[in-house]
Amino acid sequence: MRLLTLTNDEITEFLDDLEKESKALKEEAIKLCWFMRGGLSYDESMYLSFDERNIIAKLIKDNLETTKKSGQPFF
Repeated sequence: MRLLTLTNDEITEFLDDLEKESKALKEEAIKLCWFMRGGLSYDESMYLSFDERNIIAKLIKDNLETTKKSGQPFF
């Protein structure tokens, strides 16, 4: 996509999409920090790559499932 050739409406839409993506990334980073119980700071979470965030999220999901199956408290 070439930004210089976009209309005003297309630029506005593009910027709105970027804002939504930015908010989603921040929410994901905060959730990771919460689940890690201080083992990962917000600043550290913002430096994680897409793959690293996905790996941690999968680990959290797996641990939640194990907790549900075992009946042990998670929170």
